Parts: sequence; structure tokens; C-alpha cells
Amino acid sequence: MFTFASSPALFTAWASGTATGLGLFAVVGAQSAFILRQGLMRAHLLSILAICALLDGICIFASVWGLQTAVNWFPWLTHAILWFGVAFLAWYAFQSARRAVRAQGGLTAAQHAVPSRSAALLAAAGFTLLNPHFWLDIMVIGSLAHGFNDARLAFAAGAVTASVLWLIVLGVGSRLFAPYFANPKAWRILDGVIAVIMAGLAMRLAWNGLA
Repeated sequence: MFTFASSPALFTAWASGTATGLGLFAVVGAQSAFILRQGLMRAHLLSILAICALLDGICIFASVWGLQTAVNWFPWLTHAILWFGVAFLAWYAFQSARRAVRAQGGLTAAQHAVPSRSAALLAAAGFTLLNPHFWLDIMVIGSLAHGFNDARLAFAAGAVTASVLWLIVLGVGSRLFAPYFANPKAWRILDGVIAVIMAGLAMRLAWNGLA
């Protein structure tokens, strides 16, 4: 049981972790764009949200328990993750752009080429684990958590809470907007926006890697 003295400290750490997590995660990046598209396709959305939340939680607590130390021991991990991420994002940008220029590309993909559950989960894991920005966020959370000393796990729990909240927003939002995507033009616009986001992220990461 928590003592009266420790409970306020734990709550403060949890609230700080939640605020920090929302500030880091609540952006439309690679993972978010993928979840939105899968939600609009009604393709294994709950499974995808679950695996993303699980991976986020594991990585957040791993960071608090020593991920930063592992990166200090093996500096090449940062570069390997970065270039895998560049290749992955560039490939997805190309696929999205190709759908965007076809009259029925996105709508046909949604109606007739829904990926299997295993493929969807693998893609979700890729958009999470091959995203260098994700690892940077995770290491930031791990570093900040140690400033809360014995309450650092409460800070990590707050960051996990933020991750789950953002995933719920993405899932609910994609389902609310689903009726508007019976029109092929809406799919082409969405794929065009996703292509730009993915290509921009890939170029930014590549620039950082070469700098």
C-alpha cells in the first residue's frame, strides 16, 4: 500500500508522465497515419490498437529500466534504426502515392485488398519499431522519468496512459469519418496526404542521418 506521503508524489509523477506523453505522441506521424487508414478500411483496427499500445508500453518501461544505457553501449543501434526507418517510410510513401494517382486506387484497396490480421499486425509493429522518432520519444521519457526517483515507474505509467488515450482518439476518429470515404476522391486525398507525410519524414530522417 502507498503511504500518505508517497501517494501525492506518485500522482504528480503519473500526471507529469501523461502530459509529457500527450505532448510527444499526439501528432499525425507514421504510426498515426497507418492507424487512421486501417480504421477507415475497418481492417483489424482493435488488434492494431492493442499491439501498438502493447509495444508502446513495453518500450516505455524498458526505457525507464535501462534502454538509454543499452544505446550508450551500442551506438550503432541508433544509426541502424534510423536507416531502416528511412527505407520503410519511403516504401510506404511510394505505395500511398501510387494509390493517390489512380482513380479508384484507394477505394479498391479498401474494398478488395484488406490485409490479413497477421500482415496488419506486422505493419503496425513496423510503423512503431522502425520509426526513429518513436525511439527518440522513448528515450526522452526514460530520461525524464529518472528525475522522479522512486516515482519513476508512475511517470512511465502516465506516458503509457497518454499512448492509450491517443490510440483511442485515432481509433474513434477513423470510425467517425468512415462514411465520408465511400467516395474514391476522399481516398485519393487521404493517400496523397499520407504520401507527403511519409516522404517528408523519410527525407528529414535521411538528412539527419547524413548531417
